[in-house]
Amino acid sequence: MALILNLETSTTVCSVSLAKDGALIGLKEINGDYSHSENLTLFVEDVMAQSAFKLSDVEAVAVSKGPGSYTGLRIGVSTAKGLCYSLNIPLIAVNTLEHIALSVSSNEQTFAANPSSLFCPMLDARRMEVYCGVLDAGNNWVVPTSAEIIYEHFFSKLLALAGRDNAEQAVYFFGDGAEKCKEILSQNKNAFFVNDVFPSAKNMITLSEKAFNNKQFEDTAYFEPFYLKDFMAGKKKTPK
Repeated sequence: MALILNLETSTTVCSVSLAKDGALIGLKEINGDYSHSENLTLFVEDVMAQSAFKLSDVEAVAVSKGPGSYTGLRIGVSTAKGLCYSLNIPLIAVNTLEHIALSVSSNEQTFAANPSSLFCPMLDARRMEVYCGVLDAGNNWVVPTSAEIIYEHFFSKLLALAGRDNAEQAVYFFGDGAEKCKEILSQNKNAFFVNDVFPSAKNMITLSEKAFNNKQFEDTAYFEPFYLKDFMAGKKKTPK
């Protein structure tokens, strides 16, 4: 049971939430153009101002660790570390795909009717590649986080990796990487797409509270984001 500040910067979304004992008490977020460096610390101030607490009351900082945008993850993690050092509190890391999946699978009205459903969060990794994983209705990993190239037989591969022979099993795809895969994956009758699903710090709360109660803390000095792929900088253009 704790007061936890949650930071999400893995995509174009910049999101900060404050939770007390697993309940949301403050949220500030925007889905923009990777303006995390300008907004993140201001959002922290705004969220604290929404509450009756001071920053010194925070007992842990949770950060969305990736996969995702290299620059976004660096900003989120460095900010989280700075807060943890200055406040002398622990750092918690939450898998980005895991908390996105939880936001969908926990929607009882829509998805809990079929407990055998699988959930595949996808983040755009450029070109025809996505960061993805597969979780079951209980938010347990069935296929771990990976970088995958979308191709004609990706759906069959996914079910094979999941160890499932049920060809009628519903698989839900969502996240900013799902849209570019829709044309290929929608050819399968048991592939379904959930629109407008984005990373949000409010969806980190359940996982960060659980980690705090289990004392699953990171080494603040040595923790690094979960990049999954090496950073590839674009070539600098040479003036003509």
